[in-house]
Amino acid sequence: MTGRALLVLAALVLGACASAPKRHPYYADDGPPESVPAGLDRVPDAVPRDEAPSRSANRPYTVLGQTYVPVVGREAYKERGLASWYGRKFQGQKTASGEPYDMFKMTAAHKTLPIPSYARVTNLANGKSVVVRVNDRGPFYSGRVIDLSYAAATRIGLAARGSGMVEVERVFESSPAREGATAPTPAPPSPAPVATAASAIPPAAAAAPALVTADAGGIWVQLGAFSSAQGAEIFRDQAARALPWILEPIRVIEAGALHRVRLGPYRNREEADAIAAKVRESLGYAPAVIDR
Repeated sequence: MTGRALLVLAALVLGACASAPKRHPYYADDGPPESVPAGLDRVPDAVPRDEAPSRSANRPYTVLGQTYVPVVGREAYKERGLASWYGRKFQGQKTASGEPYDMFKMTAAHKTLPIPSYARVTNLANGKSVVVRVNDRGPFYSGRVIDLSYAAATRIGLAARGSGMVEVERVFESSPAREGATAPTPAPPSPAPVATAASAIPPAAAAAPALVTADAGGIWVQLGAFSSAQGAEIFRDQAARALPWILEPIRVIEAGALHRVRLGPYRNREEADAIAAKVRESLGYAPAVIDR
């Protein structure tokens, strides 16, 4: 091949590369559907409704060394940050809720919002918003706060760009439909006062070491220990009212002369530590994490 022919061939190759569409970095291992259904940009919002929380999807969990404690009450939530979307790579795969992912529905993945729950996501660049149903966990990379379905990203103008800054606000069944308005979160019923571990435990039990016997294995969060079974039952009932976000039962475990009030067992130390920290915020004292 002559030198001129080589130059012409090189020019053609460079021209083809320059004219080829550039893929967004998000598409490195994912992408939009092969064909986009007509009217995808007009898919209606998800309609908020009260749903029972998923037990399996709302337990504390650890990803990439970070432990997350999902919200399970009706706490308000609003946050701004980076949003992206996920598409055909995950189509049909099981979400954290157990439902198959459908990129053409109004859904989203969030690290801590309850599953299921609902959120209004507003694109801060253009003011467009959409209401999505949270049914999956993530995202865990790149500092993103939420991952949208392809349909939701299309509705607010993020599908082509791949990502963008958004505001995420939790909404409820009684929330007004207008943008930016969220019904006030009802206050939880006033719980009976819960004593701290030190004040609730009778003196004889307080002096006893809070250790787990060999037949009560696992990783536990211990709220208190009592010499009286009745005292342990009363304390457990008070703690249950003061900790409405706890999904698992609060147990009274008899070990020798003591009746121990515990949460668990948990799958690893990180989950137990995360629960203990949240209990401390609610009750005002630090429960013991028992690994036995």
